Amino acid sequence: MSESVDEHKGEAVGPAVGERNSAVEPSAAAVQDSFPKAALAASSDGDGRFAARINCVRHRYEDGSKVELCGLEFAVERGQRVAVLGPNGSGKTTLFFHLVGILRPSEGAVSVLGVDPAHDFAKVRQRIGVVLQNVDEQLLAPTVWDDVSFSPRQYGLPRGEVKRLTEQALERIGIGHLRDKVPHYLSGGEKRKVAIAGALVMEPELLILDEPFEGLDPHARQQVLDLLNRLVAERGMTLITSTHDVNLVPEMADDVYVLAQGGHIVLHGTPAEVFAHAEVLQASNIEPPVLARLFEDLTRRTGVHLPMPASLEEAADRLAQIIGTERPGAQRAGQDQWGSPPLR
Repeated sequence: MSESVDEHKGEAVGPAVGERNSAVEPSAAAVQDSFPKAALAASSDGDGRFAARINCVRHRYEDGSKVELCGLEFAVERGQRVAVLGPNGSGKTTLFFHLVGILRPSEGAVSVLGVDPAHDFAKVRQRIGVVLQNVDEQLLAPTVWDDVSFSPRQYGLPRGEVKRLTEQALERIGIGHLRDKVPHYLSGGEKRKVAIAGALVMEPELLILDEPFEGLDPHARQQVLDLLNRLVAERGMTLITSTHDVNLVPEMADDVYVLAQGGHIVLHGTPAEVFAHAEVLQASNIEPPVLARLFEDLTRRTGVHLPMPASLEEAADRLAQIIGTERPGAQRAGQDQWGSPPLR
């Protein structure tokens, strides 16, 4: 992160008055004094370390409603996994539409891979994969194969390379058996898998996913989550995701941004930092994950600080240690009895 972003991780800014919905403002304002207001950094891509930046973007829709993506700066470094949280109507989809150039801001600046997507998205579109919230708007080809292979065919790749990339994307998502099916007749979860395969087919540098896990069963959700994490680790892909499933966030994100009604970015930090601010989350109608609430309660009852685990397995390891039945090999070198690095 740039210095202007790092110094505000975990900080909140109470939302300014918005024209769309100001219902959460009194609650957010009540905690505003606890967190200094962030200084917005310049939106220039600078040395190229950022995959995406949004600097106080305001957008007015034709019906007169307005979304203001202001407050804390939205800045995503290359190779980072970022989750965007917020209630319905908070501006998550508006944010994503600005990232992919569908919307042009009335005010403010947007930079994606070094360009303004509203003007120059064609320069970077081959490097970006996108899944919109309504996947039916994306699945337009007569068969799954045709839909997933659309981008490599559109870019004029050789037939053999089109086949390789398409087969790879289908198998990665586990939908090779659907290649000849008509997308219109697939289930909601299957349609979403096809859309994700189409977003991954060109092996993008940046993947933007609006509610990618909606409609997926638990097995498929974990399969997609594991794949995305593997691609980030192995290929340095940048991942920006919105979700209502807060319990997935510790497994899928390095950083989290929280939006309040009207699009105000009120909180930014690691999952542990963000979920520690229950009052700000409550003002945005977001409940912390079950594991965060459990370990917060254990900390309060025992008087021993228990950091929030990133997964169910990590939680089980820590709880086993608490009751004296630690699993063999659960504690790693260089960690204390709670699985955390020693304090310095």
